[in-house]
Amino acid sequence: MSIQLGESDFQILKCFPVMSQLRPHLQQAKFVEQVRYQMKEGYQLAFLQVEEQAVAVAGFRISTCLASGKFLYIDDLVVDELKRSHSYGQQLFQWLIEYARNHDCEYLSLDSGVQRFAAHRFYLMQRMSITSHHFSIEL
Repeated sequence: MSIQLGESDFQILKCFPVMSQLRPHLQQAKFVEQVRYQMKEGYQLAFLQVEEQAVAVAGFRISTCLASGKFLYIDDLVVDELKRSHSYGQQLFQWLIEYARNHDCEYLSLDSGVQRFAAHRFYLMQRMSITSHHFSIEL
């Protein structure tokens, strides 16, 4: 088992089967191109690998804002639905916390869909706090 950043096209594509469980609208043929585009804006892809297979994936970025200072924002965090309850999510989450600390972040944050009750339980078990509501409008 190892956690690493997806840097090569092969590593990025290896994350698609898991990421598509969270983001089913994604197309495999365009996945590497989309991730590479986002990487130009600071996006990174980390994955936990067991026996050469990605079983947990996180997309994240480091940013700075007036409200929080420097922070690590998790865009995507998902564990393969067939591999859950093996602490893979917790291990990847702890790796993200350490990554944030090592990069002088003051906070780690994420948004989670209101319907994702299991994810909310997980985040609360990781000692995260619900600190705001996220509002959006489709344009």
